[in-house]
Amino acid sequence: MIVKELPLKLQLIRTKKRLYSMSPVSWSNETYYLKRILPLARKHKVIHFDKSDARLANNGLPVQLQMLRCRVNFDALRFTPQIEALGRQLISTLQRSGQFVVLHLRYEMDMLSFSGCTHGCSTEEAEELTRMRYAYPWWKEKEIGSEAKRLQGLCPLTPEEITLVLKALGFTKDTLIYIASGEIYGGERRLAVLKAAYPKLVRKEKILSPDELRPFQNHSTQMAALDYMVSLASDIFIPSYDGNMARVVEGHRRSASLDSVRNINNH
Repeated sequence: MIVKELPLKLQLIRTKKRLYSMSPVSWSNETYYLKRILPLARKHKVIHFDKSDARLANNGLPVQLQMLRCRVNFDALRFTPQIEALGRQLISTLQRSGQFVVLHLRYEMDMLSFSGCTHGCSTEEAEELTRMRYAYPWWKEKEIGSEAKRLQGLCPLTPEEITLVLKALGFTKDTLIYIASGEIYGGERRLAVLKAAYPKLVRKEKILSPDELRPFQNHSTQMAALDYMVSLASDIFIPSYDGNMARVVEGHRRSASLDSVRNINNH
């Protein structure tokens, strides 16, 4: 069971002795959790994982465990009530205008700097992105060949390229498109081609008032959570990059579709 707060009975246990804390080994398979973690859970009753990025290995897991992962990620975990309420407000506003597309446009400064993808950037911008990459010691890769990486398909599509993709997919000029992202690198200049082709572009900053967004503005993950909720509710979700958010949204939407099929079959 994954909880935010301990039940009272376990809170009493915690007050009597120090909570057992540990860092699980990332990318471990089910054997590690059965042989190493389960005995510790039985012994200590409660385990505090002091980091949250210790991923369970994706490959070769039994279907039952994969289904459990989906249940935990997509059904058990919830955003805070404040995020849920504002997210529902965003969704309601968009749905009143009819069908809408969510474009997850991964073209923020930190994304481009981390990936080393500078296609379409000026020399000054490429230098700025490189300086940023060297400023973060925990970003291990420093010397990156942008064009080589792009040829390997490892770079996000630029706003201009995603415009061509949308046109090729048959989206018309009156399509309502919600951009799910942080601040686009290059600002309005880099969005000019996309806006010319699809003038009904909206973002949470355009739909919500500054007062409504203020509690979340200095918390990038909370702002991303709002985009995530809108992405789930959209009629069509299109990512410009195969990153974590795109994969989780895809998984969540697939899981929800399977649940709907199961419910229909059960009835």
